[in-house]
Amino acid sequence: KILRPIFDDKCKDTTIIDGASLIIELSKYNKKGLLKSTTLFCTFDIRNLYTMLPQEETLDILMTFLHAHDNVFAYGKKIYKQTTGGAMGSTLTLTLANIFMSAWQKNIVEEQTKTGEFYGIYIDDIFMTWNRSEEELRKLLDDVNTWHPNIKLDYKIDNSLPFLDVQLTNNNGTLSTSVYHKPAAE
Repeated sequence: KILRPIFDDKCKDTTIIDGASLIIELSKYNKKGLLKSTTLFCTFDIRNLYTMLPQEETLDILMTFLHAHDNVFAYGKKIYKQTTGGAMGSTLTLTLANIFMSAWQKNIVEEQTKTGEFYGIYIDDIFMTWNRSEEELRKLLDDVNTWHPNIKLDYKIDNSLPFLDVQLTNNNGTLSTSVYHKPAAE
């Protein structure tokens, strides 16, 4: 209840709320003239983020995050230590994962911002645009995969990709969207 509003405010520029907000933000990107016929879309998913979340490092990041935003809090008299991961579905784990990812993604966000590219994250799913070669993008993502031993990503690159509940397509510099229904798990 305390951390979530702080995180939401400080990370709103790169946080994707839902498919509709993604379409709105990509439409802005398109109106700036940045969507070209050669623009690639890229999605990546962080494998097992919740269960691989490094607790000590996340707490360090949390403390830095709180100090940077002038917030303080006290722990109770007892602390139980879990060194890796967190409970799936826990709101605390979700908030800690989001705060950890905000630090993890800092370099790539800065690079995407400098070049005017779109970058957005929804928990452990990331969508971004790219206007350089596919080879450069693959090199970047392979490098990103080495940034942290617990954070591994699987990525897809194409001119048409699903993200959340939206199918996004670059039709020669024109953004097309449609509803995407994820195939049922077998």
